[in-house]
Amino acid sequence: MKLWQVASFAEPEQLLGIARAAEEAGFEGVLLSDHLFFPGRIESRYPYSEDGKPAFDGATPFPEPWTTIAAMAAVTTRLRFATMVYILPLRHPLEVAKAVGTAALLSGGRVALGVGAGWIREEFDVLGVDFATRGARMDEMIDVMRKAWTGAMVEHRGRFFEFAPLQMSPAPPSPPPIWVGGLSPAALRRAATRGDGWMGTGQTPEEAVRIVGELRRLRADSPRAGTPFEAVVPLVVPPDRELLRRLSGAGVTATTVWPFSYTIGPGSTLAQKRDAMLRTADALTERA
Repeated sequence: MKLWQVASFAEPEQLLGIARAAEEAGFEGVLLSDHLFFPGRIESRYPYSEDGKPAFDGATPFPEPWTTIAAMAAVTTRLRFATMVYILPLRHPLEVAKAVGTAALLSGGRVALGVGAGWIREEFDVLGVDFATRGARMDEMIDVMRKAWTGAMVEHRGRFFEFAPLQMSPAPPSPPPIWVGGLSPAALRRAATRGDGWMGTGQTPEEAVRIVGELRRLRADSPRAGTPFEAVVPLVVPPDRELLRRLSGAGVTATTVWPFSYTIGPGSTLAQKRDAMLRTADALTERA
């Protein structure tokens, strides 16, 4: 079972040290979240809390993930990086393909693009992007990015995006994996049939097994059947090695450690974060 550290909400000045410490502890990788800004007035309902309110506000740091990942990759050699999740339909697919492809190239292929449809309508409104069509636009964006990552001369004519032949260089060493987040039927179908993996939102072990089983069923009937598939599932119960072995047998490939502000409290030092990661690795992994 691979172990990822969620670095969301961490002090930006500590992020390079967090990456070094995660690599030292033997973690698979570090996950970063994404928001362009937090609206001063928000009516959108957060889908992952009972009261509909997020656990962050306008003062919570959300550094631009691909700039941050490039910096963290430069101070590590093995650690992987991914977004959990990047609000894909806010952007143009060629811009995303350029940023992610460059990060993949310069890191030696150590990045994955975790994507979500987004839930803050106000973000879309400020950028002038249609909130209602974000899911359908995501589907087409995945196709556009994979074309661009080939490094060949490509063209596209779709519902939302159209361009004459163009070529994006340099190309990444291989297409970065695309992991789709979300719990809706559309999100699960997108992950199974168009993505290279699924990212959970915080599940019980029973929910994780059920959802991964459904993803396997959907994928078996898709054109991507037989290709590698990651299932990165944060858990809402404290894990132990036996639980992780059981989940691995059910198809869960990775889990996460929750943000430091949740696990050891806000305002922790880099030394405290490093110690927490080392303790977690000792408890949950088979590292030497």
